Amino acid sequence: MAATAVGMFGFGFALWPLYNVFCDVFGINGKINPEAVSLAGYTVDPDREIDIAFDTTVNQEMPWRFEPLVKRIVVHPGETHRVSFRVENPTDRTIVGQAIPSVSPGPAAGYFRKTECFCFTRQTLGPGEVREMPVAFLVDPALPEDLDMLVLSYTFFDVSDVESVTSPKISQKSP
Repeated sequence: MAATAVGMFGFGFALWPLYNVFCDVFGINGKINPEAVSLAGYTVDPDREIDIAFDTTVNQEMPWRFEPLVKRIVVHPGETHRVSFRVENPTDRTIVGQAIPSVSPGPAAGYFRKTECFCFTRQTLGPGEVREMPVAFLVDPALPEDLDMLVLSYTFFDVSDVESVTSPKISQKSP
């Protein structure tokens, strides 16, 4: 009987942390943690360091100013990080931009995991508007051992005159 009481007390005591984990993973009760869902299963490798540099450019047709707030960081594979970039529209008109990312060296691209990025959507900046834009990421611990330096680059393009694609147009031929 005493063992049952102790077991029930232990189970009741463990329910609160288990409830929090359950809510975090499934986004229930307002506890949304996209990293818990998107990055589940990664373990941090504290013995390994990866140097990550951030590079920004704008296409020659894009008048924006664009820069990383941090030029370089050192991370452990499996660890989540968040960095921000600053963009400014110095013109007197609204401009829509799209950032295109790239990771180098090429073989490392498959091991760089972004969970949040301004590059996922088009960015609209009004005249003179300045904005900080975050990127949340981790480096997959399966990154080959010979790769210890990565560069995350973004190029912004002016897409103000490009129609938004909501669904592909498929031409159908009559049978």
